[in-house]
Amino acid sequence: MLRLFLTTLALVLGTTTASVRAADVAPDVLARTTTQDVIAVLKQDKDIQSGNLNKVYQLVEAKILPNFDFNRMTQLAVGKNWPRASAQQKQALVTEFRNLLVRTYATSLTAFSNQSIDFKPLTMKPDDDDVTVRSEIRQPGGQPLPIDYSMYKTAFGWKVYDVSIDGVSLVTNYRASFASAVRQGGIDGLIKTLAAQSARAGAQAKPARSGS
Repeated sequence: MLRLFLTTLALVLGTTTASVRAADVAPDVLARTTTQDVIAVLKQDKDIQSGNLNKVYQLVEAKILPNFDFNRMTQLAVGKNWPRASAQQKQALVTEFRNLLVRTYATSLTAFSNQSIDFKPLTMKPDDDDVTVRSEIRQPGGQPLPIDYSMYKTAFGWKVYDVSIDGVSLVTNYRASFASAVRQGGIDGLIKTLAAQSARAGAQAKPARSGS
């Protein structure tokens, strides 16, 4: 389920059209219109289909991660322990959390098959700056899986700071494991744990698979 979730997340938040600035696009429109673009790339790019992780890393770095606010995500995930971290530790936490998600998303993209995504209508006021974009992922033979994106408006457009799959928050889920790591080894222990998880995510990635 985690791989399915991350694949969907990567698809929905893939890229923006060249003719429209992200800052000018409503959050639900941004998510819906970019999905088709990313799916098209995944279906056509034989290197990604064959598991070329270097190319997938480039795709993730260039097209997916700019839509996230990793500083806010990390702060929320670290929770009450965030004020305990020094400025250097905070930067290290953001960097390692980002690295972990880069590797995880990249691996997930190579597993893309034939999922589709339906978006729910979004009602928002002109001055709203924090919304939840609701969607469902559909795949043959499976039940629809609800996925909600918590997004807030910045000077650079709408950014994601949390995602929930079937009611389970990504930030909240990480917060529990982060708190455990801090209890065992302090802030530096959490940083080391994130680095180790990132290394494992890269090592577990399959070098190639046949395209479809």
